[in-house]
Amino acid sequence: MTARTVISPELREWILATSRAGHAPRTVVELMRSHGYDPRQSRSVVAEVLKLPLATLLADADAPLVRRTRHPEAPLAMAADREVRVSLSVTKPALRVLDGLLTGEECDELVALARPRLARALTVDATGNLQVDHRRTSAGMFFKLGELPLVAQLEQRIAGLLEIPVSHGEGLQILHYLPGQEYTPHYDWFDPEQPGFAAVTERGGQRIASVVMYLNTPEAGGGTAFPAAGLTVTALRGSAVYFAYESGDTSSLHAGLPVLGGEKWIATKWLRERPY
Repeated sequence: MTARTVISPELREWILATSRAGHAPRTVVELMRSHGYDPRQSRSVVAEVLKLPLATLLADADAPLVRRTRHPEAPLAMAADREVRVSLSVTKPALRVLDGLLTGEECDELVALARPRLARALTVDATGNLQVDHRRTSAGMFFKLGELPLVAQLEQRIAGLLEIPVSHGEGLQILHYLPGQEYTPHYDWFDPEQPGFAAVTERGGQRIASVVMYLNTPEAGGGTAFPAAGLTVTALRGSAVYFAYESGDTSSLHAGLPVLGGEKWIATKWLRERPY
């Protein structure tokens, strides 16, 4: 910290507030960098405000900024505002089935809020642009982070359960599948070998985990299959499947199986290694 560096009261308060909100010091540095601050100066300022040895931030400056999610282990896991039952645990991929993540009323409200805004669901192509993809035949929409009270409450619930800040999540996506519609086997992480990798990871970095929430129970079909684990998670209203992965983790291959009767509504939350 040089004598010439002056920390404004506003910046000091922002650093303290961001740290109190649960962000690690390195995440605070990354947020400052993304807003145009010099990385070296950012580390010095954060170390000064938080009363940390500068060496602590310098030592891991080049390490990957991946915030590991806490895989819920106990039969009852505590989220921000409710207990969630962990009914199944799988090691590879790191997967948990979460019963009661949402109430029936919350499921119905999300469906009602999303229905008027549905459009053909898109995927990200090799160059980082959105595309209509024959593999995904559903309709969908996105909520912005914290767009509505229910959305913000659910984001806080997931953040508390997995111990990863809300800011690391993409906007909540709602998808609607009719009979015969599906999403064939795919990965949620972005392939570093694809030419659009830099574009899709510029904001937030790589995806590190997914939470798929079931907003209704289809009459038949519509589960989420994980071929490497020999597992299909049944779509049950109010429950969810969480799975974490590294880039290149082939065990996280999964598919939204065809709906054989009725319809299927899901909400998906993708989590990133840095603030999105």
